[in-house]
Amino acid sequence: MSATLGVLLKAINPAISLVMFERLDRVASESSNPWNNAGTGHAALCELNYMPDSKDGSLPDPSKAIAINEQFQVSRQFWSALVKQGILHEPASFIRTVPHMTFVRGEKDCDYLKRRHEVLSQQPLFAGMEYSTDLRKIAEWIPLVADGRQDTKIAVTRTEQGTDVDYGSMTEQMVGWLVSKGMTLETNVDVKNLYQFGDGKWQVWLGGSTPRFIHADKVFVGAGGYALKLLQKAAIPEIRGYGTFPVSGHFLRTDNPDLVSRHKAKVYSQADVGAPPMSVPHLDTRVVDGKESLLFGPYAGLNPKFLKHGSILDLPGSLKWHNLLPYLSVAIKNLGLVRYLIGEIMKSKKQKIESLRAFIPTADPADWTYYEAGQRAQVIKPVGQSGTLQFGTEVISSTDGSIAGLLGASPGASVSVSVMLDVLQKMEPSDFDSYSKQLRKLIPTYNLDLNADAALAKKTMAATAKTLKLKA
Repeated sequence: MSATLGVLLKAINPAISLVMFERLDRVASESSNPWNNAGTGHAALCELNYMPDSKDGSLPDPSKAIAINEQFQVSRQFWSALVKQGILHEPASFIRTVPHMTFVRGEKDCDYLKRRHEVLSQQPLFAGMEYSTDLRKIAEWIPLVADGRQDTKIAVTRTEQGTDVDYGSMTEQMVGWLVSKGMTLETNVDVKNLYQFGDGKWQVWLGGSTPRFIHADKVFVGAGGYALKLLQKAAIPEIRGYGTFPVSGHFLRTDNPDLVSRHKAKVYSQADVGAPPMSVPHLDTRVVDGKESLLFGPYAGLNPKFLKHGSILDLPGSLKWHNLLPYLSVAIKNLGLVRYLIGEIMKSKKQKIESLRAFIPTADPADWTYYEAGQRAQVIKPVGQSGTLQFGTEVISSTDGSIAGLLGASPGASVSVSVMLDVLQKMEPSDFDSYSKQLRKLIPTYNLDLNADAALAKKTMAATAKTLKLKA
């Protein structure tokens, strides 16, 4: 997110002075690290939570799925422009074509998937989506999922325009370019506090053996789970009532070349009843540093840390008098979720393998290792005197536009360009309209409804596919 904002700012004003502070010894070591996320180019091609079923069995509403896909197309155009300008390197170093598929079992879910396909296949951004209940056809697409399957009713959708993205590599490349253009990058630096002067400018207090203070006109807090803590320290009224519900993620992984060669897709399914959307089970092809692996998960759990490299005091330290009621109300309303997460923690490896066998009936535990992925900090948003748990992203900005931060997780990096444009508009409201010309150089369909124009959608996706070397 921070790297994306930096590139946008430099594109608009090459003379701007930027400095980036990173807690760890290198950038992209937390949520952007390729092994701390699933690397899915989230475009609602396979993720059912972006288009839930209707309550009466009618055709489900595609509006959110379309909106997510529109945002991902903005990201693709931006990345394409950066490749052309040499800011991002060879596309294969950060993005590859990997089909996106949805797999469901049972009469009810198969009926839902069929209706979902009926709606989405008519949308320009989802053109070419296939649907099948034929096990022979499914075996051609995803043989590991079909082998040994005894289910009497399964269904799958498939689209070849899906992607696997290494957000860590992308982030490192963008930051490297920013440094080459004069941005100061400091690693192993912990921001301890922020204070706003009367003229609206900020003083940033940095940790270390010798106290340091940096003055800044504007501040963006792209600190993942720590954004809540830093925005609280900044004491802006807009952060009042907000909290964070941290959820840990774990995956099973295999590098067995025989298995990897027989599964070339990201396959998503339905979340268990009571499970959070970020716990939607999926079996994914992952490409990191040119090497292919498979991962399955996530297995969620409770962890008070806001970051993987955080502290067990993060959650209790975020409790303030103004967000106690939102925290308590969310805890009361989501007791089922808490029980689910505790249950996930208590699962043995044998039980985790049984979950994997819902996807790969012939899975051998010896082929799979268990590892900890990134920490997800879900937003607790104040609503009146209470609060609600939401699973999207939320931009928090001060009224004067001098500071902004990002809370939340999914769909995260996939829609980072749209989210950072939102940040830019909040931080530069009086000048934002004048940026249209520069932004259209990076995003040709900026401010256009791509899905409403089938010809433009096809042309745009073909152009970005060609530049990024993806399947159109």
